[in-house]
Amino acid sequence: MTQVSEQNVLEALRQVKDPDLHKDIVALGFIKDLRIEGGAVSFRIVLTTPACPVREQMEDEARTFVSAIPGVESVQVTMDAEVPKGRGLGEKVSVPGVRNIIAVSSGKGGVGKSTVAVNMAVSLALNGARVGLMDADVYGPNVPMMLGASKAQPVVEGRQLLPVEAYGVRLMSMAVLKPGDEPLIVRGPILHGLVRQFLSDVKWGELDYLIVDMPPGTGDVQLSLAQLVPVQGAVLVTTPQEVALADVRRALRMFETVAVPILGVIENMSYFIAPDTGTRYNIFGEGGGQKLSKEYGVPFLGAVPLGIEVREAGDQGVPVVVSQPDSPQSQAFRRVAEEVARQVSIEAMKPELVVLGKAR
Repeated sequence: MTQVSEQNVLEALRQVKDPDLHKDIVALGFIKDLRIEGGAVSFRIVLTTPACPVREQMEDEARTFVSAIPGVESVQVTMDAEVPKGRGLGEKVSVPGVRNIIAVSSGKGGVGKSTVAVNMAVSLALNGARVGLMDADVYGPNVPMMLGASKAQPVVEGRQLLPVEAYGVRLMSMAVLKPGDEPLIVRGPILHGLVRQFLSDVKWGELDYLIVDMPPGTGDVQLSLAQLVPVQGAVLVTTPQEVALADVRRALRMFETVAVPILGVIENMSYFIAPDTGTRYNIFGEGGGQKLSKEYGVPFLGAVPLGIEVREAGDQGVPVVVSQPDSPQSQAFRRVAEEVARQVSIEAMKPELVVLGKAR
């Protein structure tokens, strides 16, 4: 009987490539706990995100290549994930336990930015990631309503607040600290303090991703977040029409100015499929998000169709990825979340390089 060696197995596994990081899974250090007992081979493949869209492909390839080694009788592959910690920028202090901070932003209101942030966060949690959602839109904090947590009350532990939880996501928002319809009337310096408190006075715990739902525009909250903590990247939400795209261009330039990488562009309310006829209507135009991503050389993360399901889900406090998981909107949100996780992993694995004062 041919004896199987560790070298044989690793050479076989070098044929499995990560399509985004452009290296084999052995060189990337993904192979853990390799054991060989006679003809039985077992190992773990530890990916950079539980939301990896090529997870099953890698597992199948690894099993196929190792099974082809002479003397191998059985192959046991365990798929696992460990999200890499984002690179620190300058002297900014990381939030304890939080591996990656992702800003979800738009240049203008009304494009469904909060809806995207909520469904993206819940999708990542459904994939097994540890997710927090910080509602930094202090003037219009609608995230708790969309998660059915409007009446939730955070608990104080020591000198920190414990975030409320909904659908596997840890949440903090002004709407749970200041419930009701009384408006929050504050100026810039106070906003900076609020952002700081949400980051330092909330006990987020161990998180793979902290999603930050930003207010529209390019104002104080965006600048405060970029100044206070290392933001791994920004996701820009737009609709196809030119008015929205013009504002998103400004948001993109703003993040570039404060050295926050752009993870990509999401086109929300991209099109509408009439349920009675199946006819597609491009209500807000067509292809604007893709055009923008090509124009600035940033990834296009996906298009989410318009549908009454999303509105109903938000009003009922049950995200559409939970209430109607098989709907076209839910499937689009799940794909978008996978793409965001993929871009975060790519960004985290890049060598830190400073070019013209910008950390890339």
